[in-house]
Amino acid sequence: MSPATATGPGGRLRRAAGWVRWYVRELSGEAAYDTYVAHLRSCDPDAEVMTRREFERRRTDAREADPRDGFRCC
Repeated sequence: MSPATATGPGGRLRRAAGWVRWYVRELSGEAAYDTYVAHLRSCDPDAEVMTRREFERRRTDAREADPRDGFRCC
């Protein structure tokens, strides 16, 4: 990408959209799986990685196991 493209109106808009996407994924927890995979790969490249479905199931179970830790009222 040329410097002119990166600083032009389209480049700024694309960069701003990227930041918004990153923020929403972090806020909603959608990026948690990607963070888990990156961490696991950096610590033990040969370790078996859970599927996204398994990861979300464990994450939900852990959240519901201790209501003080989450945002559940009951």
